[in-house]
Amino acid sequence: MRERAILVGLEWKTRSGGPSGSGRVRAVPVEESLDELAELAASAGAEISERLVQSRSAPEAATLIGQGKVEELAAAVKSNAVEVVIFDHDLTPTQQRNLEKAIAAKVIDRTQLILDIFASRARTREGRLQVELAQLNYLLPRLSGHGVEMSRLGGGIGTRGPGETKLETDRRRIARRIKKIADELDGVRAGRALHRRRRSAVPLATLALAGYTNAGKSTLFNRLTRSEVLVDARMFATLDPTVRPLTLPSRRRVLVSDTVGFIRNLPTTLVKAFRATLEEVTEAALVLHVVDVSSAAAAEHTTHVFKVLAEIGAAEVPQILVINKVDRLPDADADAETIQCRLLSEAGGHANTRAVSVSALTGAGIDRLLAVIDELLPLDPLVRATFHLSAGDGATLALLHEFGRVLDTRYTGADCEIEAELPESLSRRLQDRRSG
Repeated sequence: MRERAILVGLEWKTRSGGPSGSGRVRAVPVEESLDELAELAASAGAEISERLVQSRSAPEAATLIGQGKVEELAAAVKSNAVEVVIFDHDLTPTQQRNLEKAIAAKVIDRTQLILDIFASRARTREGRLQVELAQLNYLLPRLSGHGVEMSRLGGGIGTRGPGETKLETDRRRIARRIKKIADELDGVRAGRALHRRRRSAVPLATLALAGYTNAGKSTLFNRLTRSEVLVDARMFATLDPTVRPLTLPSRRRVLVSDTVGFIRNLPTTLVKAFRATLEEVTEAALVLHVVDVSSAAAAEHTTHVFKVLAEIGAAEVPQILVINKVDRLPDADADAETIQCRLLSEAGGHANTRAVSVSALTGAGIDRLLAVIDELLPLDPLVRATFHLSAGDGATLALLHEFGRVLDTRYTGADCEIEAELPESLSRRLQDRRSG
């Protein structure tokens, strides 16, 4: 059963778009931000009852919104049997507790909602650890007096993840748990680094898919690699990175990595927790930055993703701006070209970016995208060579089959001569096994 929810947003009466003295700038209009919050809430299982917006020049210290709006909110909660109120702004622990007492309903903010969605989506142990670490860091300052309210309000949205029993333990135990998870994730990070080093031992460049959540990355991933990774219209359907091979028109093989989607105001705790995952992007030879061209906020999403890529150290990685979902445009060719020019002009300072318009759903533009990938990847031409392999050298034989194309095999007793077409870099590494 879906929880009934009310969304609350604030519109600041300042020219900067943020509360006086806050230094925070609202990048988008309040209604547009609430539209995104509604998508997030629906992804978490909420049924939106209504929205409330208040214009203020400064936040109310005790409740964020003014007393009159608190009373209006309490009345709406009671008359509509609302179970959860979701604020589109970060709440302090004190504000959250005061609001819950005043309106007799569970109150969460945007950060807690995103953390809750991540908790419900994580599938691997690494993903679950990353989410738990982020949730515990977020909830630690909210423990004082919060256990009673959580017991009274029950489960549901905003309570998934570590669980009530963990939240009711003392701070020192939670701090120890945070340290333990952080240590485990350090091990995961080291393991990922080792895995990347092993991948670099073979001549396969990695392409990383990045983009705003719900931009169509998983659909594009499936189209490129002919895979069947989960495609879900809900936000953050992909949390755990997936890697698959792709053969380019030049017959070169590369690896494609699908990663977690970005979103504005992504909690800092999540960015830190998913550091090991995001490093897949920083280590890539090429980033496919996927944009949903049908979204009214496409330009803002593009700018935001560029910003996040810079923050994680991937700004200098060559990028292709993959303008996706052109099938949703009335005049796909003309509209896509116009939007492509606009998006690139608004992404000033990103000289390494090329743009290609596609529909991952229908396959339109995919051939052009593959050609541009082939063009931008570092040159590693295919060469023909013959190798003399002893009977026990199965590892080299496997390399030739996996990363090259075996053209001929001739046996001489227990040994064999293999003629293959393969990347020049791999041929050089196998120089000691070459014949002639």
